[in-house]
Amino acid sequence: MSVNKNDEQDEQHDQGGDGAQVSTGTTGETTAPADAAIPELVIISGMSGAGRSTAAKCLEDLGWFVVDNLPPALIPTMVELGARSQGNVARIAVVVDVRGRRFFDNLRESLADLDSRGVTRRIVFLESSDDALVRRFESVRRPHPLQGDGRIVDGIAAERELLRELRGDADLVIDTSSLNVHELRAKMDAQFAGDEEPELRATVMSFGFKYGLPVDADLVADMRFLPNPHWIPELRPFNGLNEEVSAYVFNQPGAKEFLDRYAELLRLIAAGYRREGKRYVTIAIGCTGGKHRSVATAEKLAARLVAEGVETVVVHRDMGRE
Repeated sequence: MSVNKNDEQDEQHDQGGDGAQVSTGTTGETTAPADAAIPELVIISGMSGAGRSTAAKCLEDLGWFVVDNLPPALIPTMVELGARSQGNVARIAVVVDVRGRRFFDNLRESLADLDSRGVTRRIVFLESSDDALVRRFESVRRPHPLQGDGRIVDGIAAERELLRELRGDADLVIDTSSLNVHELRAKMDAQFAGDEEPELRATVMSFGFKYGLPVDADLVADMRFLPNPHWIPELRPFNGLNEEVSAYVFNQPGAKEFLDRYAELLRLIAAGYRREGKRYVTIAIGCTGGKHRSVATAEKLAARLVAEGVETVVVHRDMGRE
């Protein structure tokens, strides 16, 4: 179920609007009975134009009760109303953004309130590059909600600074710079469609340094210490999915040792993430062009993680761009 979502912006991801659009439909005491089941909560936030409406629609399709642009101070109230629904509202997704900017300062207080009540909550942050956001706003001919009398880039910079701390606290960061609507929905489905929530979900992403670092990476490894198969004529046309390329990469001094030690390091980090309640991690593996060394290593590392019970998705961001 959804409350007042802005449907028309989905094809360009969401571009923001003005004013809160929610009614709790109740007055007076909202404290839930002591034995009421507390709903699961997901808070969707991030940059205007990065795809918040699309992410919210995806959760709605998965059976979540979705509220768009709810003032942060009302989030605990919404959770309590869900607890009073006798199980009819077991999962709530709330979109919080700068459209309710006069309420945004209350978010930190609301999160602390939820934590004190033992509410299971996750923060999904939608990120995108400045260039992608500018294109999206220009395509729908709408101003950025924070640009005022300035330019779109001024509004983007102001919003990025405003959301910096929230981004750091997010459980899941999704970079939509190169994603279309369907690809973003696929990412949301991969994270939320399962019947059982796994302990940890990992995305292993290969990339090319010459195309820039992935902005949503939690961990980055550099494979440029290994010889580049690009300079081997018979290997150059292929990529790291090719058995000959993979064999060449892992026959180099230090390659297997790196994989063993990095996998051991990830086990240590994963244990800490679980203790801290972090359920999603993006591991970026880079080489010069994102075609050979990083692809081969990402595949091997993902196989290690799967063997250890970590639900893992492999993404080769830059393979095929050359």
